[in-house]
Amino acid sequence: MSVVSIVYHSGYGHTQAVAEAVAEGARGVSGTTVHLIAVADAERHWDTLAASDAIVFGAPTYMGGPSAPMKAWIDTTSKVWFTQGWKDKLAGGFTVSGSWYGDKQRTIDAFYTLAMQHGMLWVSAGLMPTHNSSRPPTDEDLNRIGSYSGLMVQANIDQGKEGIPATDFATARAFGARVASAAARWAA
Repeated sequence: MSVVSIVYHSGYGHTQAVAEAVAEGARGVSGTTVHLIAVADAERHWDTLAASDAIVFGAPTYMGGPSAPMKAWIDTTSKVWFTQGWKDKLAGGFTVSGSWYGDKQRTIDAFYTLAMQHGMLWVSAGLMPTHNSSRPPTDEDLNRIGSYSGLMVQANIDQGKEGIPATDFATARAFGARVASAAARWAA
């Protein structure tokens, strides 16, 4: 049995849809309990996070970093940091932006730095890139953006969640399953 919590902020619904896909992938791993926590409610979930084996952080990338509500919540985790309450938990991160690149790596780096300051262990995407050859891409290709450090998703800004390619949702489910599988091994 393991517990995976996903703390996320979503400005326009794209990041929430990705968080739900990450949760779906994690739930697919036998014995995993998943908590999906919107950052607006995260202050009420300190006990849930303390009981988690893995915490996944997710936010849109705005102006080259995590959204302001996510960053504000990150700052409140200093109380946990002071007691090293998340030390040796697993961590991972994901982000969404309208642009193919959109400085998403900076958001993943912010989540990675947060995890390192808390003494957590980072779970990478664990996927090879797929759109780096002359072969035409398919909807089944995972990690089309080619991120190794975390999950990166591109969403069309003039659409809702339907503006997120199916392959990015499949990659999100695979990422959730990877975190949950790592958490199960870690908890054992």
